[in-house]
Amino acid sequence: MAQETFAQTSSAVNLRAPTNFGRIALYVIVLALCAMFGYPFFWTFMSSLKTIPEMFAFPPVQIPASPQWINYWQVLNISYPVGRWFTNSLIVVLLTVSGTVITASLVAYSFARFEYRGRNMLFMITLATMMLPAQVTLIPQFVLFYKLGWINTILPLWVPNWFGGGAFAIFLMRQFFLSLPKDLDEAALIDGASFFRIFWSILMPLCKPVLATLAIITMIASWSDFLGPLIYLNSPEKFTISVGIQFFNAVPDVGGEPMQHLLMAACVMSMIPIIVIFFVGQRFFVQGIVMSGIKG
Repeated sequence: MAQETFAQTSSAVNLRAPTNFGRIALYVIVLALCAMFGYPFFWTFMSSLKTIPEMFAFPPVQIPASPQWINYWQVLNISYPVGRWFTNSLIVVLLTVSGTVITASLVAYSFARFEYRGRNMLFMITLATMMLPAQVTLIPQFVLFYKLGWINTILPLWVPNWFGGGAFAIFLMRQFFLSLPKDLDEAALIDGASFFRIFWSILMPLCKPVLATLAIITMIASWSDFLGPLIYLNSPEKFTISVGIQFFNAVPDVGGEPMQHLLMAACVMSMIPIIVIFFVGQRFFVQGIVMSGIKG
């Protein structure tokens, strides 16, 4: 009996050992990846608190001896319209997110709930547009906006998002609509509800996770967009923050002093809204991504 108990214990220990080893290895890999991807953020933040000599010291200074929090104050009080750049970015983001969420939901509702000739073909064509790089359509779009007189305005940055929101947004919303039972629509139709009433009052309240997911993804893309504002905006006072902070790099000297430390501070300030929004909506973000893949 004692031998059997000892054998069972040894077997359990042998089975547990590989499991514990695999878990430890997984933790090590995760920590290594976190360090690899998190180090650039750490370096940017530390550089934003350095003095000018520390920025150009060799070997590089990892942590400043005396953090210069005044660098952030200097960014806001420099001659560049930094506050205006943040305001422009906020306006573009709000208009872009609103247009993407509303119009992508309408188009996805059509693809998911209605039967009509050519529906699948239209959906495939919509998905095919995701294969086209933005650079391919850049010149035709620029010519179009030039003819409309929209150059040097923020209109090219948000108006296109009010015409469907993009193929990815439509696909994401359609997948979520497909996961909702059609019995809800049929019951509402029996009660006399219109299709738009079903969409707005029944389905949309159930889509909060995927709507939050789409809003976060769109906000990050719009806030970080560099190519669009660079191509369509000419006046510095109309720049968004992603383009405006390039002034700290393109004009490196003010009064004979480099501004790389202020550039790092401006980068950190531009990342704060994105980081806050992501962590606030992380629960809805993960839930929306998971539930959008339930049914296809």
